[in-house]
Amino acid sequence: MTQHDTEARQAGVRRTVWRSVAALVGMFAFAFALVPLYDVFCRVTGINGKVDTTAQALVHDEVDESRLVTVQFITRNGSGLPWRLDVETRQVRLHPGQTSEVNFTFSNQSSGESWGRAVPSVSPSTATRHVRKSSCFCFEEQQLQAGERVELPLVFQLARDLPPEVNTVTLVYTLYPVEGKTQSLQAGVKRDEGGEA
Repeated sequence: MTQHDTEARQAGVRRTVWRSVAALVGMFAFAFALVPLYDVFCRVTGINGKVDTTAQALVHDEVDESRLVTVQFITRNGSGLPWRLDVETRQVRLHPGQTSEVNFTFSNQSSGESWGRAVPSVSPSTATRHVRKSSCFCFEEQQLQAGERVELPLVFQLARDLPPEVNTVTLVYTLYPVEGKTQSLQAGVKRDEGGEA
């Protein structure tokens, strides 16, 4: 084998290594960006029940009295938050275009202050873009003192163009801790208990 062949082979190996490293970095970057991209995609398309958590203007059009839709409410407690979330009414029946208000109760069952957030989802996913909320506790993080109980409203309506095959819409709210704030509060409590300033 000539020196030229050896140099050509080494150059080929270097190119292959650099291409492999570039592909690996590209795959890592894509995997890292996939979760936020998927969340944005789900919010835009309504796939997977993801909902936009910003206030929307309720439309004061004529109510479609030709049909009634059942709206069910489910509450869940995620792990790591000693709260309880209850709903005043488990389901309501309303006409598309009609505004409704339902109250939810948050209870902190711990002996310390903590922060939480209720994350919404809608089923079926085809109804996601047709649920309008003008007031919802899901728009903001909530802070509760030890043993505190708070009642907060959900004001919403179903759009008149809700697909005709949708007769039942389920709104699920799952409680999760707000990690940074809850952890900093717990660290502050531990420092106080330890006698440090």
